Amino acid sequence: MSKPTKKILNDPRKAVSEMIDGLVFANDGAVVKLPDHDAIVKKEIPDGKVALLIGGGSGHEPMFHGFVGKNLGDGAACGEIFAAPSPDTIYEAAKAVDRGNGILFLYGNYAGDNMNFDIAAEMLEDDGIDVRTVRVRDDVAAAPPDRMDDRRGIAGDVLMIKIAGGAAAELDSLDEVERVTRKAGDNVRTMGVAVSAGSIPETGKLTFELADDEIEIGMGAHGEAGIARQKLQTADEITDQLIEKILSDLPFGKGDEVALLINNLGATTMMEMLVVNRRLRHVFDEQGITVHRTLVGTWLTVQEMAGFSVTLMKLDDELKHYLDMPASSVGFSNM
Repeated sequence: MSKPTKKILNDPRKAVSEMIDGLVFANDGAVVKLPDHDAIVKKEIPDGKVALLIGGGSGHEPMFHGFVGKNLGDGAACGEIFAAPSPDTIYEAAKAVDRGNGILFLYGNYAGDNMNFDIAAEMLEDDGIDVRTVRVRDDVAAAPPDRMDDRRGIAGDVLMIKIAGGAAAELDSLDEVERVTRKAGDNVRTMGVAVSAGSIPETGKLTFELADDEIEIGMGAHGEAGIARQKLQTADEITDQLIEKILSDLPFGKGDEVALLINNLGATTMMEMLVVNRRLRHVFDEQGITVHRTLVGTWLTVQEMAGFSVTLMKLDDELKHYLDMPASSVGFSNM
């Protein structure tokens, strides 16, 4: 039986609302919280802009609500811990970011999010607002390539929000913003490994159990089962397992130029992730793959889960342009 986890909170049932209050203050006046809803939107959104609304369950900070900012999301609808935002919250956030040129919904491919964002989209379409949806589905461990629609969205969110945010800031056509975002989604793949579990703040209970000498390859962002539970190995051995699955999935190969993202799931040190990065670069050199941009940090977490994920996105000149555009928010900066 695992011990309850320790967290620095007030009332765990109010953790999400109080977290969003703190997030608004951390933005130094650039965003506001919607009254009676767990959602934030930028204060300044130009008229005629294609709006980008992101969102999903809380507990993955700084994803999603920490990605509202310059050339990123215009607003974020927030759910409870590991739970989808309600249709009403999504609807009100979308109305708040709408500037008359349509809205792109971008979020992870989970049943609750799919259902609630779809309901909100129908409500908005009844209001005469054009809404398009792109779902992040980058987790190669969740389903085989011929079942892409069954794949979960994990740390590929980071690169997709970055590119969608740039496109929505620069392009004046919802069709074009959707096209660019779908291209990004078609070219991104991720796989992760868990070393220890995260927990639910309201209960203090772990989302799953792992023995002290065990890891789970392919673990999902809420503790969903991966593809293998095995004994702890060296950093190079674990990295090789992950990258072999990723490279063969798209596939990636000689001559490709990629963005590389190494994401801390919550309690892994920068030292460990840099050791992983070292091994990845050796593999890429052997495969003839060029890394255009490397991102190593903490973006999609699972509370205090220990572990990491590796994300690769195959790039062309258009995707590189939007990836390289300056962007800034509480949770992400690329200036």
